[in-house]
Amino acid sequence: MNTEWDYTELAAAYLKRPDYAQTAIDKMLETAQIRKGDFVCDVGAGAAHLTLKLAEYGLRVCAVEPNDAMRANGIRRTVQYGNVEWFEGVGEQTGMEDNQFDLVTFGSSFNVCDRQKALVETKRILKSNGWFACMWNHRNLDDPLQKEIEYILKKEIEDYSYGTRREGQEETINQSGLFGKVIYIEGMVTHEILAEDFIEGWKSHGTVQRQSGGKFDQINVQIRKLVEARGQEYIKVPYTTRIWMAQLK
Repeated sequence: MNTEWDYTELAAAYLKRPDYAQTAIDKMLETAQIRKGDFVCDVGAGAAHLTLKLAEYGLRVCAVEPNDAMRANGIRRTVQYGNVEWFEGVGEQTGMEDNQFDLVTFGSSFNVCDRQKALVETKRILKSNGWFACMWNHRNLDDPLQKEIEYILKKEIEDYSYGTRREGQEETINQSGLFGKVIYIEGMVTHEILAEDFIEGWKSHGTVQRQSGGKFDQINVQIRKLVEARGQEYIKVPYTTRIWMAQLK
């Protein structure tokens, strides 16, 4: 499926991305009172980082992903789960049936949708009193390594912006008029990763790629030199998982 944001070239690198904080996922499911066997639609499921966590709870998951390469990786990673099905679709048009799900999630994907249209679509496929949740993993920019990487990005990309993925989502959800009080959840996770995998993971950053003006490879070379200069096989990267969720009115 063709979309404005094409992740085909980034699909392999997405496998190196960190998981979401378990404490944040636990709190999200507890808040929505989601139980084993409930139906969840994971929109923009990508390489299944969130899909896997939902499947491990015993939830019945419809994973919706427009990009063929990303979806293929997700299918491979969830092949052992009989409670996961994969579909081609987007946030604005999931292809799912009306009133089907107890929870609809957007893991690092809500920012690439027309958010108001995606919320209308979410309402359509949710059951009465169902829940919406969107989330991202944000690097801790106070970490020394992350500070140095930020310096590279801002040096090479004039007016570098994170876009809507680092914005609070409460105003957008409220603007739809479809949901009740927005609940914010966060949890910390430290991702210990091979230095080489961390370097490769930067090749999945579509936000950087789109703004780099042809400097994407050059930026990744600088990040490689920075990380390799540390001389560490593994590095620890702190993240904060941030979730905004709300129940249908």
